[in-house]
Amino acid sequence: MARTLRPVPNDVDDYERPVEGEDLSEAKETHVVRAEEPFDGYGPDENDAGHPEHGGPGQNGAPTGLTPPTRRGGSGRFITDHIVELGYATREQVESAIEKGRETGTTPEEMLLQEGAIDSQELARATAERFGLDHLDLGVFDVDLGAVNLVPLQTAKRFEAVPVAFIDQETLLVAMTDPTNVRAVDDISIMTGRDVRPAVASPDDVAAVIARLSKFDSAVADAIAEEVEDEAIEAPDIRESAQNAPVIKLVNSVIAHAVEEQASDVHFEPQGREMRVRFRVDGMLHDATTIPRRMVPGVTSRLKIMGTLDIAERRLPQDGRISLVVEGTPIDVRVASLPTAYGEKVVLRLLDKDKALINLEKLGMQEETLRRFKSSFTRAYGATFVTGPTGSGKTTSLYAALNQINTPEKNIITIEDPVEYQIAGLTQIPVNIKAGLTFAAGLRSIVRADPDVIMVGEIRDTETAQIAIESALTGHLVLSTMHTNDAPGAIARLTEMGIEPFLTSSAVDCVISQRLGRVLCTSCKEPVVIPAEQLRRSSLNADEDITGFTAKGCARCGHSGYKGRVGFYEAMLVSDEIRQLAISRASADRIRAVAVEQGMRLLSEDGLDKVRMGITTVEEVARVTGSAISAD
Repeated sequence: MARTLRPVPNDVDDYERPVEGEDLSEAKETHVVRAEEPFDGYGPDENDAGHPEHGGPGQNGAPTGLTPPTRRGGSGRFITDHIVELGYATREQVESAIEKGRETGTTPEEMLLQEGAIDSQELARATAERFGLDHLDLGVFDVDLGAVNLVPLQTAKRFEAVPVAFIDQETLLVAMTDPTNVRAVDDISIMTGRDVRPAVASPDDVAAVIARLSKFDSAVADAIAEEVEDEAIEAPDIRESAQNAPVIKLVNSVIAHAVEEQASDVHFEPQGREMRVRFRVDGMLHDATTIPRRMVPGVTSRLKIMGTLDIAERRLPQDGRISLVVEGTPIDVRVASLPTAYGEKVVLRLLDKDKALINLEKLGMQEETLRRFKSSFTRAYGATFVTGPTGSGKTTSLYAALNQINTPEKNIITIEDPVEYQIAGLTQIPVNIKAGLTFAAGLRSIVRADPDVIMVGEIRDTETAQIAIESALTGHLVLSTMHTNDAPGAIARLTEMGIEPFLTSSAVDCVISQRLGRVLCTSCKEPVVIPAEQLRRSSLNADEDITGFTAKGCARCGHSGYKGRVGFYEAMLVSDEIRQLAISRASADRIRAVAVEQGMRLLSEDGLDKVRMGITTVEEVARVTGSAISAD
């Protein structure tokens, strides 16, 4: 029979000081399972080469992210002893932490954390070693969501403990921040009807797994079990089915999971008899789940009801909006429905309100580019344009600029389609085509409302462009976006739209072009030397090899190799020479050449700089910049 361990009382003194003469490995039976031998597939014992001292975890059957202790059962030593033994801190640092802890009433390990001598992952490893337990790095450990969902969300939060794997049919591996919490072990054992084998994980890792407890797979299972007719359901019945608890649970869970993954868009796409759900994360779409046929009408209806759309209208596209709070984070959701051959497709655009308050310094602009941008939007008048394709972060850049100049002394008015982020201190006007409120009509009204700064969501037509340029020439600061491939192309684009070149040259002060590329995952990126020939094949200008990193992929980044996004920028200041070129209707290529001579760095060059800095990869730069033209 497996040996058991009685956890040490949850008291600071007892926690650090085992009872003299007590053999913790022979404690009385409880729900805590302590195996004499490691369980299959999870951990070699202290003499096995799978231990970090004998080749590192992940070998000889131990899964990635799980580190067995050097011995099973309590060591009879202090946690700080193990911190020193593992090489996380020096004995001098520990002694200093002990003294400071006595003065402040905190434990030595807490003092080491506060001082930055160790991190939470290292403390968890040392704690696991102290009690002879496995240590889990849940950022890379392959968590079994079937085990996770055995415990209610509130229980997991209360105990900071969550099942992460099945050892066998009767035993769960439970990640805990406090392995001495007897009540947590007993309650989880009673709740799940299984024995518990505790392992130690950092609080951040446990919190991240708990956030996934609302996984929508269980909602899909509930939906399949429902007695729903397969026949087509009329509109009134759809409304009724949308109020069904499994439908609501499914929709809410999908949105919550999308927010957790930091998705920008959620696609609900009918595909024959089923509905595919996809998330756009870091600019890339990937499959999330599949909704069964019987659930599709209710899900579509639920989404339309939330967005205040007409559920009876299935033939025309519709737009709506939802305001939600997910795990304490306010989220605005734009809802768009599109009629397709298989039914209605619904796309949700998730807008995190906190991102509207982003600082300029966090955009990823290099020093010279940032200086040029700031010099343009801090003027009293003139026009600044941000260009790039849809989804390249143009609006975010403009909001960052507005946040910096948003003071009580300025009257800032925006017109957007739609208003993506609501910011205090700004007057924001949404375009309403049905009511006749277009960009042009709104701009005409704005200039009569005594504005200091005008932000136009997008210049799409000649009339809007004309009013924006004239506003910049009459003492207003105008910020707007345009769809062009690069910064010099904005000058030519305005000319094509019918704006006289002499007006453009006088009004425009700066054009920023940008793209968004994915950031390398810091947990798994690997150094590599990139040959100049490979760079040239990717249409990137380079005369010599460069040292960078390549994307590998791990559990932390969903095996993509990337986590997060960063901007690539080029900033063109409109100098006197460029003004003369604009008046003479010079080509974008000629304007680009002069701008480069005057210090503009191209998108591809900015991207290569970020490759050298270890932020992204050559492949990502080539993907987002396309056939970017390099300077001669």
